Amino acid sequence: MELILEFTTNFLKLLDAMSIYVIVGLFIAGILKQLIPDDFISSHLGKNSTMSVIKATIFGIPLPVCSCSVIPLAQGLKKEGASKGSIQSFLISTPITGVDSILATFSFFGIIFTIFRVVSSIVIAIVVGLVQNFFEEKEEAVVEKPKFQAFTPNSSFAINPTFKAQETKESESSCCSGSSCSSSSSKTKEGFSIKKALAYGYGTLFSDMAKSLLIGLILGALFTTFIPQEYAKLLFDNQILTYFVILLFAIPLYTCATASLPLAAALMLQGMSAGAVFIFLTAGPATSAVTMSIVYKMLGKRSLIIYVGVIAILSLVFGFVFDSYFQHLELLSISSDVDETSLVKSLASLFMLILIVYHLYRIKFPKKGATCCS
Repeated sequence: MELILEFTTNFLKLLDAMSIYVIVGLFIAGILKQLIPDDFISSHLGKNSTMSVIKATIFGIPLPVCSCSVIPLAQGLKKEGASKGSIQSFLISTPITGVDSILATFSFFGIIFTIFRVVSSIVIAIVVGLVQNFFEEKEEAVVEKPKFQAFTPNSSFAINPTFKAQETKESESSCCSGSSCSSSSSKTKEGFSIKKALAYGYGTLFSDMAKSLLIGLILGALFTTFIPQEYAKLLFDNQILTYFVILLFAIPLYTCATASLPLAAALMLQGMSAGAVFIFLTAGPATSAVTMSIVYKMLGKRSLIIYVGVIAILSLVFGFVFDSYFQHLELLSISSDVDETSLVKSLASLFMLILIVYHLYRIKFPKKGATCCS
């Protein structure tokens, strides 16, 4: 009975620490979704260029998308002709630096760790994209063929400019003639709607993280309750070894950038260094098994090796840098006394629990006739 009470206390401490920040972050994310046009990202990402990688990283920062929602967006960018490097940068920066993730990180670890996480994630995203584009340009230079080949005027392969223009015009008109065409040029931007902003933030976006968020809270509470701190510290005594163990644990595991924070806080409470926590929070959301399989299918084997390899190396480097220079900072801001919780935090925690239960119920018992776009 005592352990159950302690587990409940630890669960509520983790919930109280992040709930109000997640709720505010979801609200801001819903507003951003209304303000940012759907085709804004794809229209700015060109071919293999440094600027496309930087744009993909910067555009991904405020975009209100969770770790799982970013995958279909990346697939859409691929269809729009975005470079491999920009797609990879977008996959890294978007979930890690989302507004909900930033605020939730601040709720647990404070301003220094939050800024370090955002800045380092931006650097990692840009470096991955640039490395990918470098190898892509190198391969294109090797396999590039002459753009113009000699042919006779009577050749059946001769290009008729008039026919080419006519064919292009006809294909464009046929594309937009059907009722199902949804070209961005013909689509008019709807006015701002607070109702739609709330529906996206607390509906669409939160439903993506509800299950993993609950799992993260439960695992964090279990880890804090049932693993004695002295035993946990033995696991974390060898700092470098901890880095590699956490990295191998985080890479295949699906960890939502926001939902993984309670578990990360629990690990730090048990004695794990902030640098190792950084590695877990960086490698996990960017390199889950699902994300890696999508990268492999979309971009190929070599792109996957570059993607995972550069993320792993830079995560280790930044984790070591943080422990070297910020080791003595008091990061965790979790109250050790449940009595210190405020009414606002309690209401926010209750609201977030209701949202979690509601979305889990909807996932378990979906409405008949409901579609993915409803």
